[in-house]
Amino acid sequence: VQLQASGGGLVQPGGSLRLSCAVTGGNSRTNVMAWFRQAPGKEREFVAANRWSGGSARYGDSVKGRFTFSKENAKKTIHLQMNSLTPEDTAVYYCAATSRGLIVSTMGFADSYDYWGQGTLVTVSS
Repeated sequence: VQLQASGGGLVQPGGSLRLSCAVTGGNSRTNVMAWFRQAPGKEREFVAANRWSGGSARYGDSVKGRFTFSKENAKKTIHLQMNSLTPEDTAVYYCAATSRGLIVSTMGFADSYDYWGQGTLVTVSS
């Protein structure tokens, strides 16, 4: 299973950006997809996650109300719509996946995921 993230770039504070992550290859079925981010000198932080089968997406506290997780099952692609961006959102954003059936309380932990994309850099600066 390979994950290919795209859509990062430079955006001004208050602006928006949309990230995408495509799942390709392998015979493994993925059940849960997630976004994490890591800023320089900081721990990896949970951003959002959801199951391919549906249900409500889960969000990290720092992005609730500003970021939206969406998915296109037929294309095996997930998106992260990021609005009202601030410099504190500057980080490398990673998509992650697992074939396990995670319970909601475990979706926010990086150790829950088996597959990781290469990351895409988001820089929020004027």
